[in-house]
Amino acid sequence: MRYRRFGRTGLQMPVFSCGGMRYQQSWSDVPWDQVDQAGQKNLEATIHRSLEVGINHIETARGYGSSEMQLGPVLRALPREKLIVQTKVMPKPTAAEFRETFETSMRYLGLDHVELLSIHGINHMGHLDETLRPGGCMEVCRELQRSGRVRHVGFSSHATPEVISAAIRSDEFDYVNLHWYFVNDLNRACVAEAAQRDMGVFIISPNDKGGKLYLELPKLRALCAPLTPMQFNDLYCLARPEIHTLSLGAARPSDFDEHIAALEHYDRAAAVIEPIDRRIRAEMDRELGADWCRKWFTRLPEFNEVPGEVNLLEILRIWTYAKPLGLTDWAKFRYNMLGNADHWFPGEHVGKLDWSGLASVIRKSPFADRIPEILREAHELFHDAPVKRLSQT
Repeated sequence: MRYRRFGRTGLQMPVFSCGGMRYQQSWSDVPWDQVDQAGQKNLEATIHRSLEVGINHIETARGYGSSEMQLGPVLRALPREKLIVQTKVMPKPTAAEFRETFETSMRYLGLDHVELLSIHGINHMGHLDETLRPGGCMEVCRELQRSGRVRHVGFSSHATPEVISAAIRSDEFDYVNLHWYFVNDLNRACVAEAAQRDMGVFIISPNDKGGKLYLELPKLRALCAPLTPMQFNDLYCLARPEIHTLSLGAARPSDFDEHIAALEHYDRAAAVIEPIDRRIRAEMDRELGADWCRKWFTRLPEFNEVPGEVNLLEILRIWTYAKPLGLTDWAKFRYNMLGNADHWFPGEHVGKLDWSGLASVIRKSPFADRIPEILREAHELFHDAPVKRLSQT
């Protein structure tokens, strides 16, 4: 395992983290006597394998159902000083609600402190206000820090760059959990801002939200050879020193193996990925045009400025990467979450678009003439049954 200083926290963070939203039994709390013992043994084996390969950052959340409860007895049996534990609590309207939710997390984990507490899902400005206003969630976090129960406070976000940037610029957080990887460059400026403030940077779901890269994907696999798509994406992120750790949502002990193998190339990450990166982008240029691939996002409005709150940026991003690279399953999953995932994946799909108002909101785009047809094609290619977030299933 390799480690990086996690920004101003000073923690030596493994470059891979063990994410806790794939191995739990349920997306809601369950009584301990209803926990399947085979599933619990798998969870325990997954944590032990994580530590065996040097991944000592174990992260979970109150929103991950039975994850905290099932993790608790496993973590309590391990040397506490060797662990970095992170849990996450959603912003709440009152400090009392936030504290009560945190206490539930700690009761399930059975720990006297966590190294990292994240405000889970600052996904719009209202969440940021609930967190930072006088008497809000951050005041509780500061009290918990003073009492030693929380070492460092960060936030996670699925928001637009504007919201993420505002949270970073508040200078109230030690680290950030956000999305950034090969198929999503929209948060590049946020990563840079976090680095300027010496914040830890944790990448959310690079394998699933980053393209469902664990699927067969014959076209992308051929383009990424001799690496696998997941290994290419790992090294693509880790080639940048401002990225500190990537979350691996392991469901079983063997889920770490492919990523650990990628570390063979860690010291030469930039050189190893360069020809692969060039090959992938050449294929995208061939199918979509180099000008589109470099500038497709230019001067496009955020979803809340579009008639019907259609998320043009997300739809065009999905189409831009999925069509030339064969990421159809990923595209369908992401596209059909629009309108069904609330603030975790905001905005609507093309079926909700008021076409009469489209021209006025995309008029500054250099591709204003192309975008309507691309939106129609994206809807035709990807629209299917509505999809819920995992935590809603």
